[in-house]
Amino acid sequence: MATEKSRILLIGGAGYTGKFIVEASAKAGHETFAFVRVPTLSNPAKANTVNKFKSLGVRFVYGDLYDHQNLVKAIKQVDVVISTVGHDHLPDQVKIIAAIKQAGNVKRFFPSEFGNDVDRMDGVEPAKTLYATKVKIRRAIEAEGIPYTYVSSNFCFGVFLSNLAQLGATAPPRDKVVIDGDSSCAAIFNKEEDVATYTIRAVDDTRTLNKVLYIRPPGNIYSLNELVLLWEKKIGKTLEREYILEDKLLKNIQDNSVPVDMKLSVRHSIFVLGGHTNFKIEPSFGVEASELYADVKYTTVDEYLNQFV
Repeated sequence: MATEKSRILLIGGAGYTGKFIVEASAKAGHETFAFVRVPTLSNPAKANTVNKFKSLGVRFVYGDLYDHQNLVKAIKQVDVVISTVGHDHLPDQVKIIAAIKQAGNVKRFFPSEFGNDVDRMDGVEPAKTLYATKVKIRRAIEAEGIPYTYVSSNFCFGVFLSNLAQLGATAPPRDKVVIDGDSSCAAIFNKEEDVATYTIRAVDDTRTLNKVLYIRPPGNIYSLNELVLLWEKKIGKTLEREYILEDKLLKNIQDNSVPVDMKLSVRHSIFVLGGHTNFKIEPSFGVEASELYADVKYTTVDEYLNQFV
């Protein structure tokens, strides 16, 4: 374990996942840099995030992925680079890889993952292409010999649990619930702040070097049916269940367009094919965060749902 905290550069730090990691980094005492485009600072939608960063002492570095020299210059100021760029910019991470390679000083790179372990995922389009894009970035990092950690945080609370995994819903249902698959496959849910905490803990930890960091806490593994049962117990009411079995789900994917087809195809990967839990974490390729950092008090699915009762 290193005693001196690494300096961390976040690329995509003002986005959904990134803002939690920037905050966790700064609060953990790391000198934290956010690589942002100039328009981000004046974007009203980002005002709260930008002000929070300023209050935490985060240093802003201005530029974009397409300005190679500026990117190299930013990377030379830090020890660790964490990318949380959105789906549209995932392929552009080759530019980050090239800049890291030229800078020559980075001790660890965390590419934009923060979802499913793409090396162990099966799926149909369009999720299949999304997974393949992330796999391609992994192989490019490894080919260049860049030290890495891939964070597999599975499903985040704010997107999948705040509505009990009901597509298009804004709150957990009170009458009827739709269940993709036959509910034999469990999914893993994590609070965004916990994902950020575990990620930052891994930065200077030699045990996570060139490994997948799985965030798979035992209290947060549920099938959809188990999730519904937990919710029913909380509200004292039985919900009507509609099961969308695989054939119907595949047809729904084909019949929908962006972004619904992507959401449905990811759900197929998890709730039908079991992508979160159908493999064992082997020491050769991965470590589990809640085992490594047992002192971190993570928020459980049970605790999180109480706020909606």
